[in-house]
Amino acid sequence: MSDSTFSNSPQDGYSLAWYSSRPRRLFDAQALLLGLTLIGITAMAWGYVRALKSVTLMVNRQPLTVLTNQNTVSGVLSDAGISLTPQDIVFPAPTAPIPDNQPIAVTLARPVQITVDGDTLDRRTQGKTVADALNDANVMLKPHDRVLIDGQVVQPSAPLPPEAEGDPALVQIAVQRAVPIQVNDNGALTTFYTTAPTLGEALRQAGLVVYLGDAVSPDLGTPVEPGWQVFIRRSRAATINVDGRTIRTRTLGSTIADLVAQEGVTLAGKDYTVPAATTPVSDGVNVQVIRVKEDFITETESIPFDTKWQADPTLELDIHQVTQVGVAGVKKRLIRIDYENGREVRRTIDKEWIAQPPVTKIISYGTKIVERTLTLPDGSTATYWRKIRVLATSYTAATSGKRRTDPEYGITYLGMPAGVGIVAVDPHVINLRSKLYVPGYGLATAGDTGGGIKGRHIDLGYDESNLVLWFQWVDVYLLDPVPPPDQINWIIPELPGSQR
Repeated sequence: MSDSTFSNSPQDGYSLAWYSSRPRRLFDAQALLLGLTLIGITAMAWGYVRALKSVTLMVNRQPLTVLTNQNTVSGVLSDAGISLTPQDIVFPAPTAPIPDNQPIAVTLARPVQITVDGDTLDRRTQGKTVADALNDANVMLKPHDRVLIDGQVVQPSAPLPPEAEGDPALVQIAVQRAVPIQVNDNGALTTFYTTAPTLGEALRQAGLVVYLGDAVSPDLGTPVEPGWQVFIRRSRAATINVDGRTIRTRTLGSTIADLVAQEGVTLAGKDYTVPAATTPVSDGVNVQVIRVKEDFITETESIPFDTKWQADPTLELDIHQVTQVGVAGVKKRLIRIDYENGREVRRTIDKEWIAQPPVTKIISYGTKIVERTLTLPDGSTATYWRKIRVLATSYTAATSGKRRTDPEYGITYLGMPAGVGIVAVDPHVINLRSKLYVPGYGLATAGDTGGGIKGRHIDLGYDESNLVLWFQWVDVYLLDPVPPPDQINWIIPELPGSQR
């Protein structure tokens, strides 16, 4: 550093001291100025505070105290941060001076948001009811229109929701316009107004019950449009009893066949319905489905064989010989059994045939007459051509069943007097007028008949004074002469088994 820059002379020392004392004096002046300013501000503030006065506001009936030095109501509201809308009410008027000993009443209009006709309107209202709010917004309700607050349906006369403390809460009002719908319900025309979003909801609100089986056009889920024409074709109630279950349904079908087909009921084979499938459906019809099942069984019936008698001249009279064994035939039939709902209702013969024809039994009977000699108890002899085993009984005129006063009393069938030697026979076994010998009775003539004398049975005649009771099997001998062949009973009834 050069010498010319600084000097050690007293003159130079005086200069340095002067420079160092100058900033201190400047600082003191600034501090003084700042202090004086603060004092002035404090004085002014003290004066302002002393000039403030307390004013009470009743905002929507809620008290609010404001310190202000304003002279008018609007000034106080400004100091309180309250901005007014044209719908708000202030008393006294905003231009009026601040009242003494009286609060300023402020009634703020409630904010209302109205959704109507596709628009959203933000309004304020002093009204107490929904109708007041709508009128203030120049929204006119039409008949059948619907009003909702916060999604809930209300009447126009309903009060607005209660106000909360502080700022009034926003009220959201929705107006649903009712639109006309014309309904053709099975030919019956009616018109109603609805606010429903869909056709199905509109019909429900109108009290028109639509069943699943009904046909509705347009579809129930279609959004509602003004001036719609709706067609409802009503189904009919029906009950179907089938396979042990009951189906309750509705149908648009015209016939019973349509109804059962709608429910997936199949008629197979000979199944049928009551009423018949072609019957028109009536409301409330009750249909019985009859399940028809066929079953077949085969029945077997025995066919009795015939017996044929044929003469054999090589065989002696009353000798019988089976020359062909009889075999029963077999008849078969196919039986159809009809079941209805598991219950048998009829049986019919579907087919019948002879599975095995019967074989006729052939019995050869002898026609060869051999005459033999019989020795009688008195030692005499007689020739007989036939011996027959018979049951012998006895009778008299008195036991013959005729009264004594009867002109034919005691007279036999051939006109002979009844008594010993006259026997009653069955002419199909022993020819009348035949001569015969009965051991233990004697010679006799077949001269009578009787109602109880059938087959191998003879009744021995006695006089009333000497009746001998008979009831035994004996051999009877038919004596010569031999009758002509056409008068011989070649086949006579068989003996009972114990008497053969």
